Amino acid sequence: MKSNYLLPNKYKILGWLLFFPGIVLGLLFFLENVDDDTITLPMLSIFDDPILNSDPIRFFTIIETGVLSEIIAIIVGGLLIALSKEKIEDEFVDKLRTDSFVWAMITNYIILLLATIFIYNMTFFTVLVFNMFTPLIFFIIRFNFLKLKSNSDEE
Repeated sequence: MKSNYLLPNKYKILGWLLFFPGIVLGLLFFLENVDDDTITLPMLSIFDDPILNSDPIRFFTIIETGVLSEIIAIIVGGLLIALSKEKIEDEFVDKLRTDSFVWAMITNYIILLLATIFIYNMTFFTVLVFNMFTPLIFFIIRFNFLKLKSNSDEE
């Protein structure tokens, strides 16, 4: 089956090179409570609502803000891994990819539903931040697990 939305296989390596350091740095920043103001850059802000001070709401302005590059690395790396072809891309791999995607979405939203019911305040916000990454992470884990399982069954 020809999937024209998939990237060439060579992008998977770049994805892993971005993804692993992004995960490690992201966990380090989260667990060690490191402030993200260590790296600040001027960035375009489409909407800026300064909640904690009396500054007016601004649209399309340049602001100086901390940039967490590990978030970008996790998302871009994860997308490169998830959307890159395998060396042998056939109907079986396509089925594994589809099944893994559906499983990742269902699992992600069940966890999000449970979090909505049982977690509150700023802890819920933390869950929402992690929820940006979990569909990709669940997909990557499930897809690679099913590939490994199918390879071991063939031997």
